[in-house]
Amino acid sequence: MKTITNKKLLWIVIALVVLSLLRLYYYSFIQQPADNPPRKKVNEQSYRAAYHFTAPDHWKNDPQRPIYVNGKYHYYYLYNKDYPKGNGTEWRHAVSEDLVHWKDEGVAIPKYTNKNGDPWSGSVVIDKKNTAGFGKNTWIAILTQPSKNGGRQEQFLWYSKDNGKTFTSYSDKPVMNNPGTKDFRDPKIIWNEQHNKWVMTMAEGNKIGFYESSNLKDWKYTSGFSTENLGVLECPDLYMMRADDGTMKWVLGFSANGSVIGEPNTYAYWTGSFDGNTFIPDQEKPQWLDHGFDWYGGVTFEDGAASDPYEKRYAFAWMNNWTYPHNTPTRKEGFNGMDSVTREIKLKTGDGGACYLASQPVKALEDLKGRTKTYEKIEVDGSKTLDMKADVYQLETDISWNEAKNIGLRLRESDDKKRHIVVGINAADQYSYVNRSFTDHPDKENKFTESKAPSDTAKNKVHMKVLVDKTSIEVFMDDGKTVHSNLVYPRFQDEGVSLFSDGGKTTFQNIKVSPLKENR
Repeated sequence: MKTITNKKLLWIVIALVVLSLLRLYYYSFIQQPADNPPRKKVNEQSYRAAYHFTAPDHWKNDPQRPIYVNGKYHYYYLYNKDYPKGNGTEWRHAVSEDLVHWKDEGVAIPKYTNKNGDPWSGSVVIDKKNTAGFGKNTWIAILTQPSKNGGRQEQFLWYSKDNGKTFTSYSDKPVMNNPGTKDFRDPKIIWNEQHNKWVMTMAEGNKIGFYESSNLKDWKYTSGFSTENLGVLECPDLYMMRADDGTMKWVLGFSANGSVIGEPNTYAYWTGSFDGNTFIPDQEKPQWLDHGFDWYGGVTFEDGAASDPYEKRYAFAWMNNWTYPHNTPTRKEGFNGMDSVTREIKLKTGDGGACYLASQPVKALEDLKGRTKTYEKIEVDGSKTLDMKADVYQLETDISWNEAKNIGLRLRESDDKKRHIVVGINAADQYSYVNRSFTDHPDKENKFTESKAPSDTAKNKVHMKVLVDKTSIEVFMDDGKTVHSNLVYPRFQDEGVSLFSDGGKTTFQNIKVSPLKENR
């Protein structure tokens, strides 16, 4: 038997130390960015969403309207790599073919690369006719920057010649100067086919301004749409849709805060007409695309693969609220920021001929379903706990009642029944609601614990679809007319599901609970 000399032993030890150092270097500096913690798998105790879009690290907020090019949706969002410090936002890029699975493409418009500050919200268009003079099919972004001119919000043009991977600043001078208002931001641009021109909507305090241009560089004011008791407006949206009765309507939407008058703090919209210069609403008061607390900065966009661009649109929003944006346990995992699921929205005709937007989760989410557990019929007078547990899933059911006053579900319920999220119908007072006060949630002051929406309970029945993820719950009912999107932070061990009925018997039919797999 050969023996190992002291010299050989020394070389073996040195080699092992070198290998260990190389391994440490690889995992610390190459495989993971030094300032970013590793992303935990969903089956570990992590608050990272399983099937929602989340910030890869640090911070995200406002989504920018995605555009569809060559089979892919290109999505830009406001991102802060310096979070939790301030230091502004930049545009980060992600792509998807199905609006469920996303691939990160990195930062496309970095901050502080010109004299005009960091880039805020705006919109991207494809200049198919070369109206701006950068060449056909150039990608043009017009966005807000707090310019060197006293930090005033002004609009600047950026362009891309590499299919949206990187953008170049056109000029240090704005394409739209601030007219003298404090709030002047979030330009949203569309090509108006009927009048062969570009149309822009701008958020200007309590007003939406309308502008026109032939070349994306020179803009002229045409009219304004003013509001009351909706706070400072943000992220305007203007588009045309065909209702289910064939009627063509224009829709004007924007993020608004109606909490002072008992309305949501989400996406307000009106249907109406637009002659290329002025929007005329069909009704005085807005409708709301979401009645929860956490659907803000919403954007809608065309189905790029559809032959009819007016039949439906897609929509999603930042799931947070400026009342409590930093109150999330995900900060301990190195990120803060999540979007709602993508919805398919259609324009439908309600009672009396009034039009409204109906939402349903995008169909591609169905591909994430695992084995579905089904309950054909359960009658409840009081409460009944299902023989299953789950933390990430979709639940659907048909609910009917006669004399019951309060009906619904308790989700992410603890074993002792003390912690849960309540999704319910108050039949007596005719509203639907989501109550998160019985579990952990972001509003530390408990001012926003129960979201409510008017509901037609006279029919004594409702179909309910609920999406549950690690830190969110989204409820679709009334054929998608009513949606509640709320952040919630249940404890990891709380996975129960109970049905309840107060004041009489309720029948729950066709209950389907489908686990949803991770979308990465």
